[in-house]
Amino acid sequence: MYPSHRPRRLRKNAAVRRLVSETSVEPRHLVLPMFVREGIAEPMPIPSMPGVVQHTRDSLRKAAVEAVSAGVGGLMLFGVPAERDAVGSAGTDPDGILNVALRDLSAEVGSDTVLMADLCLDEFTDHGHCGLLDSEGAVDNDRTLQVYGEMAVVQAESGADVVGPSGMMDGQVGVIRESLDATGFSDTAVLAYSVKYASAYFGPFRDAVDSQLKGDRKTYQQDPANGREALREADLDLAEGADMVMVKPAMSYLDVLRDIAGVADVPVAAYQVSGEYSMVEAAVANGWLDRERTVLESLTSIRRAGADIVLTYWAAEAARWLKAGR
Repeated sequence: MYPSHRPRRLRKNAAVRRLVSETSVEPRHLVLPMFVREGIAEPMPIPSMPGVVQHTRDSLRKAAVEAVSAGVGGLMLFGVPAERDAVGSAGTDPDGILNVALRDLSAEVGSDTVLMADLCLDEFTDHGHCGLLDSEGAVDNDRTLQVYGEMAVVQAESGADVVGPSGMMDGQVGVIRESLDATGFSDTAVLAYSVKYASAYFGPFRDAVDSQLKGDRKTYQQDPANGREALREADLDLAEGADMVMVKPAMSYLDVLRDIAGVADVPVAAYQVSGEYSMVEAAVANGWLDRERTVLESLTSIRRAGADIVLTYWAAEAARWLKAGR
């Protein structure tokens, strides 16, 4: 009348639970996305992302040093320019805000962390799309690839260790890899946003980069209903030379993350996006969730699903908690 199998034996106290824990989250697994805005005198809070700011160049350097001291694995940088145009020329300008900030951080933290740069045009175009538009107003895939190649080289020259093409253009990894290799940057890695869905969870990010987008990106980002398509996208990027692949968003696509991790022979990243961050922060503000426990549980779930690297706006804070043994 008594159970012969008692799994609870391995949960009896903290020491036993630690011994048999299957999944760990360490500071080195975490990458902090950061925003730097041109032409501001002090950091600007992002209303829909409590606790996250658009940095000045000075505050960016300070925050980067703090994050690196906390032990984060890397920094992913996004630029917010003062002026935009139809072709996103601030993205390829060596003196554009993103590239200047890359040089700042390269000088500030050097080889103490992995410096990553978002490689996309959406922050820099006056229409908010991730590529150049044709005469009908549709994103022109192949013309956009040429610009991505230029951006990759400028970012590498500015100090990026890793470039992260996030525009979901067909063939982007191959063109970027070819451009980097042809200009002497064969050691610059490509973190491909291979699986990026047209997700509602990106909403607060539009505030973060002051997006000018009208409409949506459904013609190039993936349909949230599709899973097999994600495997195809990842396979293509790997064949084109991706050094790492990413799934974005993370928490609502853990099944996709698991599938990608099962087939990829390179490190797999997942991006815990703005909407995922903001939902937790809103629930915490209402007293509905314990903040630290919820954040760490969410990061553990992403790691458990197969992510080697997690991009999260909690990276620096979570790294401090983890180093303190909490």
